[in-house]
Amino acid sequence: MPQVDPELFDRGQFQAELALKSSPIAAFKKAIRAAHEVLDARFRKGRDIRRLVEDRAWFTDQILREAWARFDWSEDADIALLAVGGYGRGELHPYSDIDLLILLDNADHETFRDPIERFLTLLWDIGLEVGQSVRSVDECAEEARADLTVITNLMESRTIAGPERLRQRMIGVTGTDQMWPSKHFYLAKRKEQRNRHAKYNDTEYNLEPNVKGSPGGLRDIQTILWVARRHFGTLNLHAMVGQGFLLESEYAMLASAQEFLWTVRYALHMLAGRAEDRLLFDYQRSIAGLLGFEDNDAKLAIERFMQKYYRTVMSIAELSELIVLHFEEAILGADETDQVRPLNSRFQVRNDYIEVAHLNVFKRTPFAIMEIFVLMAQHPEIKGVRADTIRLLRDHRYLIDDEFRHDIRNTSLFIELFKSEQGIHRNLRRMNRYGILGRYLPEFGHIVGQMQHDLFHIYTVDAHTLNLIKHLRKLKWPELAEKFPLASKVIDKLPKPELIYLAGLYHDIGKGRGGDHSEVGAVDAEVFCARHQLPIWDSRLIVWLVKNHLVMSTTAQRKDLSDPQVIHDFAQQVGDQTHLDYLYVLTIADINATNPSLWNSWRASLLRQLYTETKRALRRGLENPLDREEQIRQTQSAALDILVREGTDPDDAEQLWSQLGDDYFLRHTAGDVAWHTDAILRHARRDEPLVLIKETSQREFEGGTQIFIYAPDQHDFFAVTVAAMDQLNLNIHDARVITSTSQFTLDTYIVLDADGGQIGDNPARIKQIRQGLVDALKNPDNYPAIIQRRVPRQLKHFTFAPQVNISNDAQRPVTMLEITAPDRPGLLARIGKIFLDFDLSLQNAKIATLGERIEDVFFVTDAHNQPLSDPQLCARLQQAIIEQLSPTRDATSDLSRISI
Repeated sequence: MPQVDPELFDRGQFQAELALKSSPIAAFKKAIRAAHEVLDARFRKGRDIRRLVEDRAWFTDQILREAWARFDWSEDADIALLAVGGYGRGELHPYSDIDLLILLDNADHETFRDPIERFLTLLWDIGLEVGQSVRSVDECAEEARADLTVITNLMESRTIAGPERLRQRMIGVTGTDQMWPSKHFYLAKRKEQRNRHAKYNDTEYNLEPNVKGSPGGLRDIQTILWVARRHFGTLNLHAMVGQGFLLESEYAMLASAQEFLWTVRYALHMLAGRAEDRLLFDYQRSIAGLLGFEDNDAKLAIERFMQKYYRTVMSIAELSELIVLHFEEAILGADETDQVRPLNSRFQVRNDYIEVAHLNVFKRTPFAIMEIFVLMAQHPEIKGVRADTIRLLRDHRYLIDDEFRHDIRNTSLFIELFKSEQGIHRNLRRMNRYGILGRYLPEFGHIVGQMQHDLFHIYTVDAHTLNLIKHLRKLKWPELAEKFPLASKVIDKLPKPELIYLAGLYHDIGKGRGGDHSEVGAVDAEVFCARHQLPIWDSRLIVWLVKNHLVMSTTAQRKDLSDPQVIHDFAQQVGDQTHLDYLYVLTIADINATNPSLWNSWRASLLRQLYTETKRALRRGLENPLDREEQIRQTQSAALDILVREGTDPDDAEQLWSQLGDDYFLRHTAGDVAWHTDAILRHARRDEPLVLIKETSQREFEGGTQIFIYAPDQHDFFAVTVAAMDQLNLNIHDARVITSTSQFTLDTYIVLDADGGQIGDNPARIKQIRQGLVDALKNPDNYPAIIQRRVPRQLKHFTFAPQVNISNDAQRPVTMLEITAPDRPGLLARIGKIFLDFDLSLQNAKIATLGERIEDVFFVTDAHNQPLSDPQLCARLQQAIIEQLSPTRDATSDLSRISI
């Protein structure tokens, strides 16, 4: 820290300010405010971040000494002011905790109670937010013995004012010979770190990571230093080089990573104006600008900045693992007898960790770089890699060049890993962490740490890719068969399961390079297959899966699965049962690995319905597609069987059905037709809407709540219904709207509660929903107000112009509206109001919310039940939707299309 820095704190000027004022508070505040401005200006000018955090700590020392000196402490008084924690290390960010210990020689607090209270009041009055404790030396020992946090804080201490002898006494009574020997301290710190990592889902790749606490964050570096301090008595990164725990190059990398995170944290505090360690969307773009990142053709500045962040914390996590393993061997294994067993001439297992048999293994036999991961997969009892061997792997990564990548020994070992019974995901993660995977597959190296600036993809591309393989592996677990019943069965019958893992590895590898990532990835996958000499059939399947990995989820969520033509077209694209099986399993894993909140029973049911219907189509043969009339006959026949068994007169049922039209029977199962028919025939009050609600048991809608409404048709029916559902906190996932020839509407909605959960067997909630809908539909003139809920914080940072595409359906007499827009509360109700204003009738809808955006498809007709044909009307409709859904009023329709 600097000895003197008059620009930051001029003691003479400060004393003059004090002399001029009747109260010292104004002078202190002025000095603190001026120092803030000087330090922030230095930051913006690019001052070395280490000097900057030390400058702030030095300035705070001066202010505290000046405040302490205003009270009557004699020089030989048995009281001292100590900095502890991060401030004790001499490091301070703009709003970091200023942790103080007022240390007494004995427990007689009363002697100093009055000046201590006045000192702390002065600190409060001048705006310093300090965390303080007042303890005697013996009390420090007592509390440190019981509390890991206290002993950790006391290890990092220095005297600001008062006699240094008190601190030395405190250090003596809290040393390793008195409490917390290094072994116990290490175990406690390791447990603390694991618990902290678990809070952040054990990943460095959260969308809004915590710079301090997330895996690979500043706290991980500090944990290393705490353990080193307790064991070796040093709290200095470079000192660990001398102890043999770090190489000079590793020290340089760790120091550089720490400086980058310090810079990010300083910027965070400065922008937030408070102690904020979460790298929120609110600040990511601004920090990217402060740190000099700019947009380019391939990536936004924010994406380039965040990729640097993720790669930095990944390197910290990698080195942290290496050092922690070193500690474990040195601290825990010091008194143990080594148990060594050979695996082959290159590797052996020491105390359950694999290591090289001699130091030149990788240099003499480079294929051992790949072999070590295969051996760990084949021997799941191995807990990991010994620290020295991890370092050797890192040191020999340079051997992975084009010759290495084409060596049949290495390509064979890589494919062998994917055929292992266990450990595929675990060892791919190790390969990624040690920097091997990105060297062996340079195309994978491009996606390491690559974020996508949205709420849909909550992981970086490499983390998502490895997560997908993890989900594929989990589908084989018996305990997950209940959650994924069909996928668990399908993955077990795949003829070559290794192919699905390889397709998963490449499915998103083309991201960040411009163009359609599925097409780019398919090219890379083809090159990979050729280099690894995979059979032609295997290669074609992998390439096809990469190229088409989005097709199944897009079809399920955006198209009408009740339309036989949709199923036939998809079946033609798939071609056979084997391709369908592989694609279904890959789609399930992809959605779950993208964002856990995306997966719900409604999405599951859509994919299962598409899989089942396509399977039937393939069995019938693509040359014999099921036509509409045949599907209608099958549905009616099965529904009539159910009704007759329950005592319904078949003539009454068929008379009702004659008014409903073909689309009704195409869009509903036989069970639903029977349920609806029975309720309609029993419904006595024809002037009152019939509202039926049940948890859907048919596989088609399993997991959602089906709301069926039968009522006299009215022009504002859809608008009123969706507005009422919005007020009832329901999320609509599917809408099927039918108008009978008798001018009654038969609408079916699949809904979930606002939190994405099922309504379930909740009579009170079901009664509330039914009554709310009946009241709204009986009194449509009292149009439900569109709820003006506050836009969630994260959504505010994703503002893009809505896209509206209007086109006429080639198969049916309807107009299709495809809307992509930022998600906002009440959005569907707003769309319903627009349909009402434009005199449009809704025939069907597919609702999909993907992170911060909605991708909805509506099939509409005009007031005469005809497709829209007036280009000017379509242009006005398009503009109205854009204006209503735009987060800003200056949005344009540049990205929208009309084709009628």
